[in-house]
Amino acid sequence: MGKHYRIIIVGGGSAGISTAARLLNGMKSLAGDIAIIDPADHHYYQPLWTLVGGGAAKKEDTERSMKEVIPEGAVWVQQAVASFDPKKNEVKLENGETLSYDYLVAAAGIEIHWDGVKGLKEALGKGGVCSNYSYDYTDYTWEAIRSFKGGNAVFTHPATPVKCGGAPQKIMYLAEDHFSRTGIRDQTNVIFGSANPAIFDVQKYRDTLEKVVARKKIDARFRQNLIEIRADKKEAVFENLDTKEQSTVKYDMIHVTPPMRAPSFIRNSPLAGENGWVDVHPYTLQHQTYENVFALGDCADLPTSKTGAAIRKQAPVVAENVLALLKEEPMKATYDGYSSCPLVTGYNSLVLAEFKYGKIPSESFPLNQAKERRSMYIMKKDLLPIMYWDGMLKGIM
Repeated sequence: MGKHYRIIIVGGGSAGISTAARLLNGMKSLAGDIAIIDPADHHYYQPLWTLVGGGAAKKEDTERSMKEVIPEGAVWVQQAVASFDPKKNEVKLENGETLSYDYLVAAAGIEIHWDGVKGLKEALGKGGVCSNYSYDYTDYTWEAIRSFKGGNAVFTHPATPVKCGGAPQKIMYLAEDHFSRTGIRDQTNVIFGSANPAIFDVQKYRDTLEKVVARKKIDARFRQNLIEIRADKKEAVFENLDTKEQSTVKYDMIHVTPPMRAPSFIRNSPLAGENGWVDVHPYTLQHQTYENVFALGDCADLPTSKTGAAIRKQAPVVAENVLALLKEEPMKATYDGYSSCPLVTGYNSLVLAEFKYGKIPSESFPLNQAKERRSMYIMKKDLLPIMYWDGMLKGIM
């Protein structure tokens, strides 16, 4: 048997790191008794990748070494998880080692399913096929936009949950803005092939974004799911989710948001519900079956958007409830489903969508956030990264 920890956190992304920091801030005696399991060498601030793809930020600014962000007092186990045995309170690692815990926090993120679109993996990073969902390829998005000379610029949104549901359209608005500024907009068709039934889920922001789409003369095609890239012919194959009919669209550049799913070691585990995500209570974030297990972030089965902003509100709830159980007190913290999408609609304009369960707006500022604003763009570009590195990851905001 390997080592025992009072708390094991699976995942060293924003959810895992910020929860660990909050637990350590709340109970100093946990130092050395919290393990963060993650095989990665680096930690990324992914919300900025849209601006990297749009040529407005450097990708190097989104990366830090994992060593830098692990909070003092947490033990970093640089391994991948193979399986869970929640009845025995054990986590098995891919190196064969088994760790045991009193409490488990699943913060394992989401798996990018590149193979979910036929031909995508082989086509990515060349021939105008780009995606902001990979650190390695974000700068190729900017190359594809910058070198575009006209024709069909296609942008996609898949038929699965995705991290940051607004990102597939944000890069489209930036690209369209760039095409307008460089005088090639008249020779360009901007096409949005989205599996969703509408441009956005929350009506207040949908109304604004529908006007943005109309103003930018974007050809938005809903219920269209990308299923194949034929790179040799520069063709994208979509399936209509209602009729199952397939259609082929020629592209000169295409930004693909790949399908996503729960990581395999989560979806094949006893922690998963029917759809593969960790089966937790939507308000307490405690597992529906195993009382000493919690989950947050993209791997949790919660009826809200998978965003960093959601994690910022979930981490205090998980930390407070775990600390309450450690002290043998009742759990009091609840999560209201808050999530946020800072929707970049062009260079220097942004709609700050904030909402909670029930798709109800839940806004932070005393102004109409459905309006495009330069101030909100500056906040996303310059202020939110500082709040992330110096606040959220340290468990103080």
